[in-house]
Amino acid sequence: MSGDETLASASSSSDSDTGGASPPPRKKHRSSAAEGVGEPGALAGLPSATHLSRTGTNMQSNGTGQEQNHPASNVTQNGDANGLQSNAGSASGASGTGSGSLKKKKRLSQAEEDVIRLIGQHLNGLGLNQTVDLLMQESGCRLEHPSATKFRNHVMEGEWDKAENDLNELKALMHSPNAIVVRAPDSLLRMKFLLLQQKYLEYLEDGKVLEALQVLRGELTPLKYNTDRIHVLSGYLMCSHPEDLKAKAEWEGKGAGSRCRLLDKLQTYLPPSVMLPPRRLQTLLRQAVEMQRDRCLYHNTKLDSSLDSVSLLLDHVCSRKQFPCYTQQILTEHCNEVWFCKFSNDGTKLATGSKDTTVIIWQVEPDSHQLKLVRTLEGHAYGVSYLAWSPDDVYLIACGPDDCSELWLWNVQTGELRTKMSQSHEDSLTSVAWNPDGKRFVTGGQRGQFYQCDLEGNLLESWEGVRVQCLWCMSDGRTVLASDTHQRIRGYSFEDLTDRNIVQEDHPIMSFTVSKNGRLALLNVATQGVHLWDLQDRVLVRKYQGVTQGFYTIHSCFGGHNEDFIASGSEDHKVYIWHKRSELPIMELTGHTRTVNCVSWNPCIPSLMASASDDGTVRIWGPAPFLDAQELDGLNGTDMLSQSQNKQEV
Repeated sequence: MSGDETLASASSSSDSDTGGASPPPRKKHRSSAAEGVGEPGALAGLPSATHLSRTGTNMQSNGTGQEQNHPASNVTQNGDANGLQSNAGSASGASGTGSGSLKKKKRLSQAEEDVIRLIGQHLNGLGLNQTVDLLMQESGCRLEHPSATKFRNHVMEGEWDKAENDLNELKALMHSPNAIVVRAPDSLLRMKFLLLQQKYLEYLEDGKVLEALQVLRGELTPLKYNTDRIHVLSGYLMCSHPEDLKAKAEWEGKGAGSRCRLLDKLQTYLPPSVMLPPRRLQTLLRQAVEMQRDRCLYHNTKLDSSLDSVSLLLDHVCSRKQFPCYTQQILTEHCNEVWFCKFSNDGTKLATGSKDTTVIIWQVEPDSHQLKLVRTLEGHAYGVSYLAWSPDDVYLIACGPDDCSELWLWNVQTGELRTKMSQSHEDSLTSVAWNPDGKRFVTGGQRGQFYQCDLEGNLLESWEGVRVQCLWCMSDGRTVLASDTHQRIRGYSFEDLTDRNIVQEDHPIMSFTVSKNGRLALLNVATQGVHLWDLQDRVLVRKYQGVTQGFYTIHSCFGGHNEDFIASGSEDHKVYIWHKRSELPIMELTGHTRTVNCVSWNPCIPSLMASASDDGTVRIWGPAPFLDAQELDGLNGTDMLSQSQNKQEV
């Protein structure tokens, strides 16, 4: 077969496959055999009229506005720009002919239209208006309803009468279920009120007092809406200078800024099909980032709502190296079991109490986060089993075990004993809690003592017959929570001597602590482990697994940024850490050789934690040192999530 015959055969085959003559060659497409053939006559490359008519109809149905008599190559290039593949092109590729065929534009789904509108709104906010126009034209979408566009322009230009007339056109569009769930007349009234308020304030700023007064009396007042606000607005008439008006009204003044904020408020009354909520794409991205942070079990840094602080190209993942799961320091100054440890409220000090009858105060170095001994407080004959810092961290109260009838109130700054309190030698004062005012505290024990005292140790009030296991003063300054021998936590008021049941467990509550916001309580329950309760709803939220808890008193704690984490000691010599939402531990910290009695998380340094043990040591936990991966694997923090059977999100 000759070369001419071969070309003719290829052309004939291509025509038969596509149902007509192939279109003219297109740039950047070299795979089609037919495109490599130059045929004489420009009309030979045009598709049939029927094909063009069908294609034009399809393009119009997608809202592209393309005319039917455009060359087929333009239609095909439009499809390429949208990243769409036609059925004809797929069939041609499958048959191996590769002929240039007309590509049909895909009809956009509702989700795809929404995405295009979101992108358009974002680009519009960046000032890329021509790009937005081209995007809307090519996609066939509409950024917002024409009435909304007109309304927006009139508001931004300060044409208030026209904007008020636009509300009548928008009224019919406000019945959408996507709008705020209020009656349409109320929505219209609110929008009109906001418009007139802006109009009134701008008149005042321009010094047009008479016009402003006319708006107030003739337009705002007849609405009979939000009369309290109208009274406030009338007071602005007394402002002699624009700066006084802006300060008193907390308003930035006439201009694009205040009008944009007005539009943001007005948009909330319109369904998104008419006008998108302000900065909707940024809102969705911010929500996605926040959700990723919430799901990150190791996230322990301050939340930054700005999108500039994160990468949108990768999922958010925190490394365990940033987590306080590596031993940074071992404090060995105690010579017997260490029963309790507690960071001060400002995070600059750590107090540790021991069976060796001493309390040691440690200073946290601000840069290295290393701890150094500041002073030793001695003389606690029965040992120290509980410590409580005053709200201002000036004082520290130390309690002993069950046989101890005394408590010591120390001035931490001077090292002086301010008060040594004992009401009776028969008392047992094993727990204490400060009132938020820092002038009173409550104390009690399992022999039925429950006292409220001042800083001099004077008894202010007492409650008879309560066998106290642990105490906590709520932030309201009136309510005291006390766990007792009846396996419950009750709320007591010393003002009116009333009490109520809040938590009821089935086993003894050995200790508990309360979150900063007063909503959650963390309980160490004998033989059960660590339980999380909602004090407001009075329900058990979660039981945390892994810890070994018998009848020893073990103190757990909240910790990390936003108190997202929970840590507890255990009788199996470990420190367990959970994310608040996960029942399974995310970390097991090993290193102690006997029961870990207490864990304290620094309230101001989320990457610093302390644990006290019967082995006589206090371990300070922090993030990983600068070691390579092989060295990090040998450190003593066990990542529970690395074992697939322990992965769980709640």
